[in-house]
Amino acid sequence: MGKASKDKRDIYYRKAKEEGWRARSAFKLLQIDQEFNIFHGVKRVVDLCAAPGSWSQVLSRNLYVPAKLTSDGKEGDLPLIVAIDLQPMAPIEGVIQVQGDITNARTAEVVIRHFDGCKADLVVCDGAPDVTGLHDMDEFVQSQLILAALTIVTHVLKVGGKFVAKIFRGKDTSLLYCQLKLFFSQVTFAKPKSSRNSSIEAFAVCENYAPPEGFKEKDLYHLLEKVGTPSGADDLDCRSGWLEGPNKVYIPFLACGDLSGYDSDRSYPLPSTEGGGSYQSLDPVQPPIAPPYKTALEMKKASSHGAGADTGKSSLDS
Repeated sequence: MGKASKDKRDIYYRKAKEEGWRARSAFKLLQIDQEFNIFHGVKRVVDLCAAPGSWSQVLSRNLYVPAKLTSDGKEGDLPLIVAIDLQPMAPIEGVIQVQGDITNARTAEVVIRHFDGCKADLVVCDGAPDVTGLHDMDEFVQSQLILAALTIVTHVLKVGGKFVAKIFRGKDTSLLYCQLKLFFSQVTFAKPKSSRNSSIEAFAVCENYAPPEGFKEKDLYHLLEKVGTPSGADDLDCRSGWLEGPNKVYIPFLACGDLSGYDSDRSYPLPSTEGGGSYQSLDPVQPPIAPPYKTALEMKKASSHGAGADTGKSSLDS
């Protein structure tokens, strides 16, 4: 009853299982591509914070698999997809997995080696911290994750490339927008149809990577700090308050995906089965193979077994 109830309340969760996606987030990247055509001409792509792999699946199905099926698709001409995460994930066709930390510059060196010294056409990142429910805290931690991803981007993305990353909208969104605009000529914040309206998440779609003249990767954070003041003075103020009033920044914000399609906040009736039988909920396509909460679950299971054993012993003693 519980699984069927979630299938009814979350249409994208149900559709993800039916279509073979590892998570409902696959639809978000598909809808972003429908609006921005980010996959066009892409031969090398990096998926940051990739586990459990739904975005890597989208990249594989839209880039690698079609190229492999073409008659003239030779091994050297196939798109290269590199997925990076601290957690391991089950294999995906055409995806090279790197278990590493995106905050470490050495991870970028590993990516470039897989690309034979070339740089990526596209970098995507659907990573997010474990949310606390405190929006200001969640927004801050998420922005730090984006800046960590930007560190990798400055090392591996070619000039003219694209970058897509999850953001949490909040009072400092203008600052993040201005920081990204330092490196991309076009930055749009997008809200896919499959993203719940009740969620503060959105996605920064950054196009045409063009770092400042003379930019060096080691100077990234010093450069970003200077965005915090209109003058770039030494008394740096990294808040976005000065972006209000006469300096107010208007951020392009776009809803993407078929607006007449499924509503992520609406419940839909479960499909009827042939013969009038009851609906059978499908299991997830690929459960995590080494989730970070695995140890906690094992400890909880062990403690419950221990409590059960003590209860049984007490009943025998009585």
